Amino acid sequence: MKLPKRKPNTHKGDYGKVFVLAGSEGMLGAAILCSRGALRVGAGLVYLSVPGNLRDTANLAAPEVIISNFDPAYSADAVVIGPGLGARRRDARDLLFKLNLKKFKAPIILDADGLNAFLEDKESLKKLDLDLVLTPHPGELSRLLDRPITDIQKNREKSAVEAAKLFNCLVVLKGHRTVIADKSGKVKINQTGNPGMATAGVGDVLAGMIAGLAGQGIKTHDAAILGVYLHGLAGDLAAKEKGEYGMIASDLVEKIPAAILKAK
Repeated sequence: MKLPKRKPNTHKGDYGKVFVLAGSEGMLGAAILCSRGALRVGAGLVYLSVPGNLRDTANLAAPEVIISNFDPAYSADAVVIGPGLGARRRDARDLLFKLNLKKFKAPIILDADGLNAFLEDKESLKKLDLDLVLTPHPGELSRLLDRPITDIQKNREKSAVEAAKLFNCLVVLKGHRTVIADKSGKVKINQTGNPGMATAGVGDVLAGMIAGLAGQGIKTHDAAILGVYLHGLAGDLAAKEKGEYGMIASDLVEKIPAAILKAK
């Protein structure tokens, strides 16, 4: 699966508007990494909502990103909710409920604290009529399914399918051989990636990558598969240069363009 070839006579508006709700005091990096992930796979515009006192810092850290309030979310081509939200989990719930009321149709990637926001209210998550992609690591899926992590890891495909059916969505279970499962029971196992990717921020990058691809008009399921593949491939390229011990999430971001070229 490859990215579609771009036509010469196009502009940034042709390549999707991605809205990211992420970041908090001490975890602004998650928001930056997620936003850069979306940009590096070709998203035309990325809007980032962070707390007011962090807006100038975010703008300096990622000058290509537009710092905004919630308004651009309602007209976005893809949305990411969750990376580094911390105590702002209520914002995740509020935005999802508002998007649901507006019958929002574009893909929404729910990651990290976006998932944790529903641990005490899983019934509400089940009832949302949205094009959701959940991107849990095994610990997060363990909490969503009320099952031990060891059980999740022993039955990764089965667990991902169970969650997809339970929450009526697409599930990307991260980790070694990431699993992409849909509510029909269809499963895809990713083959790229390496142990060097077990480092802070790598999952935030993936959430942004999937949204960036989906925002360009790639079908949600295909965007998830392609995003996971390119994410792992970028990690492999970063590990080849930096080593599995020395690579960090920012190294992976910088290897996304090379991964796209290699995948062609």
